[in-house]
Amino acid sequence: MPQFRLSEVARLTGVSDDTVRRWVRAGELTASEDAAGRKVVDGEQLAAFVKAQHEAPPDPSGIGRSARNRFVGLVTSVLADRVMAQVEMQCGPHRIVSLMSSEAVDELGLRPGVLAVAVVKATHVVVETP
Repeated sequence: MPQFRLSEVARLTGVSDDTVRRWVRAGELTASEDAAGRKVVDGEQLAAFVKAQHEAPPDPSGIGRSARNRFVGLVTSVLADRVMAQVEMQCGPHRIVSLMSSEAVDELGLRPGVLAVAVVKATHVVVETP
């Protein structure tokens, strides 16, 4: 299972390291120690926690693309059969669902708690006003 250092949790949730330490002290997040003695948070627990958060972190990939719609977040669910898979991510306040091959899920190592970037390239976007 992926683990995230407290500084990574801060970056992913858009808060300071001190805020993450306060969350840990308050029992909102549970931190353990990794083999190097650093405080870490379990990826699956973090995925559940960020589902309630409302700020998206910056794209960590550093890759330029023509697609402007990039959503950084954590995988929260993977439902797969032999051929196809449904991958759900929580990206700040946004729930993103992608359908892809099960082979792609395996190649990318997608499972709850994994950091990923959803890139959306659409030729048709509907904009509505109240």
